[in-house]
Amino acid sequence: MTAKTRVSTDAAPAPAHTFSQGVRKGPIVQVSGQGPVDPQTNEYLHPGDVAAQTTRTLENVKAIVEASGATFDDVVMLRVYLTTRDDFPIMNEAYGAFVEAHTTSGVLPARTTVFTGLPREEMLVEIDGLAVIG
Repeated sequence: MTAKTRVSTDAAPAPAHTFSQGVRKGPIVQVSGQGPVDPQTNEYLHPGDVAAQTTRTLENVKAIVEASGATFDDVVMLRVYLTTRDDFPIMNEAYGAFVEAHTTSGVLPARTTVFTGLPREEMLVEIDGLAVIG
């Protein structure tokens, strides 16, 4: 039986609550929901700018994926949580640019987008991910 291990990196924000940045069990890596937070200062960035928040959030997801020993090409699923439907086209454009630039295999991850409330008022977007190494 493969042990479950915590994934942790200074290249992404420290968890604010009682959870891990990511968890790896065998070849499977689950990244906790990330927001537009600077990993050095733990400050929320880009108020009101969903494109910039999306890019910063994906950079945090990518850093945790890489800390697990995976690459962004190993990401099979990303879940995007938005606070408003009106932000979808702008998020989608920023998301597409980031994902295409960091997916060298040409096979983009699957995605689900959900409209919901988020834990912090300044957060317009949160993203979690699932990677499978190998």
